[in-house]
Amino acid sequence: MKVLVVGSGGREHALCWKIAQSPLLSELLCAPGNAGTAGVARNVTVAADDVAGLVRLAREEDVDLVVVGPEDPLCKGLADELAEAGIDTFGPTRRGAQLEGSKAFAKDLLDRYRIPTATWRQFDRSGQAKAYLETCQQWPQVVKADGLAAGKGVFICADATEACRAVDAVMEAKRLGDAGARIVIEEFLEGEEATVQAITDGEAVLILEPVVDHKQVGEGDSGPNTGGMGVYSPAPSLTRRLLRQIEQRILIPAIHGLRTEGVEFHGVLYAGLMITEQGPKVLEFNVRFGDPEAQAVVRRFKDDLLPYLAATARGTLEQMDSPEWDERSAVGVVGASEGYPGPYRKGDSISGTEEADAEEDVVTFHGGTVAGEGGLHTAGGRVLCVTALGEDIEAAREKAYQAYDRIEWAGKFCRRDIGARVEARKTHISAILDKTKGEPADGEALAGAPVTAGAPGQPVAEPRDAGPAVGTDSAGPAFDPTCEGT
Repeated sequence: MKVLVVGSGGREHALCWKIAQSPLLSELLCAPGNAGTAGVARNVTVAADDVAGLVRLAREEDVDLVVVGPEDPLCKGLADELAEAGIDTFGPTRRGAQLEGSKAFAKDLLDRYRIPTATWRQFDRSGQAKAYLETCQQWPQVVKADGLAAGKGVFICADATEACRAVDAVMEAKRLGDAGARIVIEEFLEGEEATVQAITDGEAVLILEPVVDHKQVGEGDSGPNTGGMGVYSPAPSLTRRLLRQIEQRILIPAIHGLRTEGVEFHGVLYAGLMITEQGPKVLEFNVRFGDPEAQAVVRRFKDDLLPYLAATARGTLEQMDSPEWDERSAVGVVGASEGYPGPYRKGDSISGTEEADAEEDVVTFHGGTVAGEGGLHTAGGRVLCVTALGEDIEAAREKAYQAYDRIEWAGKFCRRDIGARVEARKTHISAILDKTKGEPADGEALAGAPVTAGAPGQPVAEPRDAGPAVGTDSAGPAFDPTCEGT
């Protein structure tokens, strides 16, 4: 099987590294790739958002399967164009990608299929948004740009003044471009964040082993949000009971809802969640593997990943057996360039990656790297993710940091507390669940086994009547400027 992976980050290096191990593989291409993917695939200089160029490449190379890493080409319709060309694609259609590409689209779907989420409103006029904020009695409130904003479109606001400044920055100053033409304002949820990723062909859902990402740049979860500064897996805080609730109340209804509305979805459904006293609620959906979540997943996925990707693309995921997972723990530490997540250094020489990879159970995945004159150089904010396996989280942490410290470049930094809060998270989530209203879903979690969305016996909500989306500021008399935060 000839495979093309689209993207140039650490996620794509991880996917290439795992796919390259498959006995089913005849050749692996990556467009555009990076210095890491060049070691396991043939890099091709076609940008990840060049839809026409990628389709042309897939045709010319007679590719059997395209695996799309980032969200941008999916939102631009890459999967649709590849389908027109008769090429199997792991990644949803343009409409399916709107789950990530439009906050309002996702929130409307959640409401229509009664999937737990924060109460919300949407606005396409700044004046009405600010008038609404002035009426709010419950704070904080969260202001979100509707479109893709590279992780910079979410503002947690302590009061109306701060929230109105965020509205002005997004809608009036257009600091996020077209992504801020419409905004969503929602209640701030308190609890513990969690991430669950699943692969689905629109019928069957295969939940992957959970991982825990560290989003904020500073230790102790301080500072601005980033794409992710580190990761660990498994996640002891996500019990089998809790995973069962997430599967039954969130993932299966979401896939059923997409199918009911005629939206094709073959790829990853990434649910960013808040575990609250009312149970798990959706913060956001993504439509691709997380980065660095993918790095931890491929380290622990013991089976050949390629057949699962192909089955997802072809609509035969239900026929796949439950995959085997490495029982050891994985920890990934992201090394970043000075200045990240703001303007950062580029072009610094990197040394020590070979020494790091020589450590037992260590694999370094490249994100923002380029091979140039004189060797390896930095080319992005998040440069590398050093991953390690260990008998437990602490053992994996020790290996990962030991290997990370062998790598050098000017301005390098990382968080030193990746995986250090495992027991505290477990205790916090346990305390939250003790207060959860209602009974949990029965049975054991099915993480790792394909489950059919809407199969007989599966509790799946029917859609509410069609009508103006909850929270619209353009529904005339239906608009009620009262704050529903709790």
